[in-house]
Amino acid sequence: MVIPWRLCRRLMVGSAAFPKNFCVSNSGSAGGATASSVLSAGRLARQNSSILAGYNVRSLYTTSNICSCKKASSDAKVKDPFTLAQKDLKNLYDDIRKELFVSKAELKSLCEYYFDGKGKAFRPMIVVLMARACNLHSNRDGDLLPSQRSIAMISEMIHTASLVHDDVIDGSDTRRGKSTINEVWGERKAILAGDFILSAASVALARIGNTTVVAVLSQVIEDLVRGEFMQLGSKENENERFKHYLEKTFKKTASLIANSCKAVSILVNSDPEVHEIAYQYGRNVGIAFQLVDDVLDFTSCANQLGKPSAADLRLGLATGPVLFACQQFPELHAMIMRRFSSNGDVDRAWQYVLQSDGVQQTTYLARTYCQEAIRQISKLRPSLERDALIRLTEMVLTRDK
Repeated sequence: MVIPWRLCRRLMVGSAAFPKNFCVSNSGSAGGATASSVLSAGRLARQNSSILAGYNVRSLYTTSNICSCKKASSDAKVKDPFTLAQKDLKNLYDDIRKELFVSKAELKSLCEYYFDGKGKAFRPMIVVLMARACNLHSNRDGDLLPSQRSIAMISEMIHTASLVHDDVIDGSDTRRGKSTINEVWGERKAILAGDFILSAASVALARIGNTTVVAVLSQVIEDLVRGEFMQLGSKENENERFKHYLEKTFKKTASLIANSCKAVSILVNSDPEVHEIAYQYGRNVGIAFQLVDDVLDFTSCANQLGKPSAADLRLGLATGPVLFACQQFPELHAMIMRRFSSNGDVDRAWQYVLQSDGVQQTTYLARTYCQEAIRQISKLRPSLERDALIRLTEMVLTRDK
């Protein structure tokens, strides 16, 4: 596999997109990296035997090695993260529905539509594991504080509200295997339902009574809006396009995970270093999660149904696999700029991606983010929860839906 691009943290000054210490350089000087040099790194990588500063390249290629960089805290097998968090999340959706209590039957049905208990609760699961890991690191018992569990609940509410609004923007008719709210009740009521869920999350957040935590999670809402605006536009300059994509990915997906992890650490520990560890883990796992999601848009249906979905292409979005493929097939540039709106654009772009190594390079990039997440969380004191968070990075990389 070709090592993707000469990615350097220098390109994202003031942004949360690239992993710390992730700098690939042919000259050995991070300061010499330019946006144009990023585009040729695939070729340069073939000539360099030790191109990733601070990373074990072999471990990035081998899924089974993802969790082997740190010894587990006990001889027992690391528990499945979902199993370990199950007790804390047992009544999560019941509690959310209580927060959404309204007397009007129709509004109640809209707001509870996605909180049916059938979701994986991926974000709350990360939050409660991070909370327990931080508690143990801070010389406390591992019990979850009520306020920390509230953060897990609030994270799911904010996430779901954003999905309701996204479905309206994208004109989606299915979500989680059933019709979307906008398909069943119409766009106007869907928007109001999303707003109501978000307002209920804000009330629950204010009830925690910690102004720092309120500020941290308020940033998430700002990032969601800014990320959506970024997704509506395209960068004409090819050299800035990937930077734009990763920053949008952070704001739309990773910011919620990163700031929720930071919030639960603030509730138990006053050390800014611990807050940063929690934030960086969530940030890197969140970006990796979305990169894999973008890969699955090209591989999941092809593997399972025998036909491509290309949902992002149909929405006019150029994700990682397309941007990498553009380096091998410059014809994609014009399609990206017109957001795949001409007849045949989606099918042609799909074929270019399949003929390129865009999927492989995006997968590799996701691995580098997971490796950085492992490096960050490994700074915490060993615990079952910490080790489960390490294992979670492997699950992010190997998921097929």
